[in-house]
Amino acid sequence: MAAMKKYFWDSEETEYMLKVLRELDIAKHLDGRKVRNLKLFKVAEKRMKQAGYHRSIDQIRHRWKVLKTSYYSWNNNQQTVKLTRFPQYATTMQSIMDESETWSRSHGTNSGPVRIRNRHKFIVHDEETEDSEEEATAAQSLHDHSTVDVIIKTDPETPPEMDSNLRIGFIGAGNMAYGIAKGVLQSGDVPPTNVKVSAPSARNFGRFQELGVAVTHSNAELVSSCDLVFVAVKPHLVTSILSEITDHVTPKHIIVSVAAGVTLATLQGLLPFDTVVLRLMPNLPCLVQQGALLFSRGTRARQEDGDLLRSLLQHCGLVEEGPEAWIDIHTGLSGSGVAFVYLFAEALAEGAVKMGMPSALAHSIAAQTVLGAGQLLRDSGKHPAQLRSEVCTPGGTTIFGLHAMEQGGVRAATMTAVETATERARELGRKSAPTATENRK
Repeated sequence: MAAMKKYFWDSEETEYMLKVLRELDIAKHLDGRKVRNLKLFKVAEKRMKQAGYHRSIDQIRHRWKVLKTSYYSWNNNQQTVKLTRFPQYATTMQSIMDESETWSRSHGTNSGPVRIRNRHKFIVHDEETEDSEEEATAAQSLHDHSTVDVIIKTDPETPPEMDSNLRIGFIGAGNMAYGIAKGVLQSGDVPPTNVKVSAPSARNFGRFQELGVAVTHSNAELVSSCDLVFVAVKPHLVTSILSEITDHVTPKHIIVSVAAGVTLATLQGLLPFDTVVLRLMPNLPCLVQQGALLFSRGTRARQEDGDLLRSLLQHCGLVEEGPEAWIDIHTGLSGSGVAFVYLFAEALAEGAVKMGMPSALAHSIAAQTVLGAGQLLRDSGKHPAQLRSEVCTPGGTTIFGLHAMEQGGVRAATMTAVETATERARELGRKSAPTATENRK
């Protein structure tokens, strides 16, 4: 539940944020879509933390942007609002924006990129603002069209509403496919009947069928009946799989590769020229919805394609987007890093067994120690060194144990392990590249 909290704003938290922003007179600092005094969000962050809501300044700013964009959309056409709970906040937002309008008129600063004159008419000014390019595009569309469908840029805190007709396929029935499928279905936005899995063997089909997911041995059949396809197979199988399905891939498809080391250039070279391709690297804890996932977009993939993928994966754990150069590093850090943690947990338990503790109890305590330490590290926001120092007392047991670990070279060995795993991922990528052939249609 704690992990899910990172991605979602519940109504109570959002209402408290609006209460704080109103108390800080955000209305007086608005200039259309622009907040002139950004220090306001820093103060809001401190007040929210005091109330038990641990949000970063960037998260608060983004939440405000989403509410603000929803407000403009709400005033134009209620059916286009992407934030499903916005009606709950509409009264407060209306009050804030009305206060801003009143304050601006009285102080002679009634200007900004967008002003609402009535519910159905928008006037756009050509002033530069701090808005993103995407918001500027939306503002221009207000100027060009009498009816508007404002699309809200999404992030982990504000997942978009899912198209209930979206059909999702998994080529491969291994652990990664299963963990991602569980996460996709957990939200309830995608029904099991819209998900299909293909594999040459029926060995792993049982657990998918328990989720209500259809299974098939035909990759071509799967691609033809799905919109978004996860290619979750071993790296050496990617070339043959993509060659098999390429005739069935259309411009409507989104192909997401989960194969370690296989680059976007390779994937795009094996698929039709206009295919939307993304590269994703999850890790094993996706099986329990506590994964760490990083993805990158190919040249044909748009921001909204990334937003859709992020939204689908939000229940799988931490989901981030980054440049492709980070994917192989993520493989070494988190994909392989899971095994490094297991080795360390095993060593912890064996140390306790050596000192006389029963094996079963030692392994149970070691698992809980790793779990608790990881959760505290994630949720506290503190640097690992700071938390480590908080455990150490002068002349105590921990500092003696740490000294022994340093003598054993644990730190250097771990860094080398991440480096070696990363280089291996890059090597896999170099090996796959020559096999890619242009397959333009």
